[in-house]
Amino acid sequence: MMRFSTLLKHPADWMTGADADSAIVLTSRIRLARNIVGAPFPGWARKQERIDLLSSLREKIESLPNMKEAFSQELSALSSVQKQVLVERHLISREQAARGEGSATVVNRSQTLSVMINEEDHLRLQSIRSGLHLREAYDLIASVDMELEQKLPYAFDHELGYLTACPTNLGTGLRASAMLHLPGLVISDHIGQVIQAVGKLGLAVRGIFGEGTESLGHLFQISNQSTLGESEDSIINRLERVIKKVRDHERNARLKLLEDDPQMVADKIARAYGLLKHAYVIDSKEALTHLSLIRLGTDLKCFPYETIQLCDTLLMDIEPAHLQHQAGRSLTPEERDTNRAKIIRDCLHSLPNPDICFIN
Repeated sequence: MMRFSTLLKHPADWMTGADADSAIVLTSRIRLARNIVGAPFPGWARKQERIDLLSSLREKIESLPNMKEAFSQELSALSSVQKQVLVERHLISREQAARGEGSATVVNRSQTLSVMINEEDHLRLQSIRSGLHLREAYDLIASVDMELEQKLPYAFDHELGYLTACPTNLGTGLRASAMLHLPGLVISDHIGQVIQAVGKLGLAVRGIFGEGTESLGHLFQISNQSTLGESEDSIINRLERVIKKVRDHERNARLKLLEDDPQMVADKIARAYGLLKHAYVIDSKEALTHLSLIRLGTDLKCFPYETIQLCDTLLMDIEPAHLQHQAGRSLTPEERDTNRAKIIRDCLHSLPNPDICFIN
């Protein structure tokens, strides 16, 4: 089994994508909720019931071909910082990080597949891909789901579908989502209209870490809200159509900003570059905002294209738990802001001055 330090040594595969869609659609994620017949939901189960079920489930998950040499750990054996690192990497939920004994996670080597055991449901299977690749993410998770269903007695009703702890997950138990980078819509002040329109289509728009979190760095998650009475294919196809429309709106917003006020766009990108390269103290919110502008500038050909991958790696490395794990100790907010600024300066040291090619 893989150690925690090995898990963090390399960026996840989904953090290193560089296809045509990844400039706007960072990631695609599919999550399935599954439960076991006859076992109480984790939130209702006694501690010993959770522990006993965990032992059985974990063994079967670790035996999957896709989980060869995976990271597998009970949450109670991890420090609070280590658990928060997994949250920041989108490998476990904030809710699971708060769980006590009888909860675990299993993550494959590339961090594209993870299974949360005894979170809200007995199993939460998740696949993440870079760019707009919902179908590929679903194909992987569906194959794993089929393998597990041959080994485990899933709780399933012929009228209601897969039974889940939360009624909103009944049916397919599928939650599909995409993370989008939308600075053009935010800067042009059109993001509110887009969020409202997406909501009317039965989809949810959330912050970077999902439900109840704010949008930072112009990053937004769009996902389906209901899973009952709709097939997996229908959910994915509907979400994909909406994601493509939002992507196109963002692309048009960027072009309109360049047409209407290129000086303003150039100033924002150049200021972000100067501040990140020379700041000695910077908080998380400010850093994410300026990295977003560097990312935007890369899409506008102000920086080498590989700068997008650099920004995406930094988005993770400067999060509070990652900073503390790297330091090997707890850090005060002031120390985190200082360390964050140094990491950014070091990473952007060789980044050339922006080539503002869209101003005549």
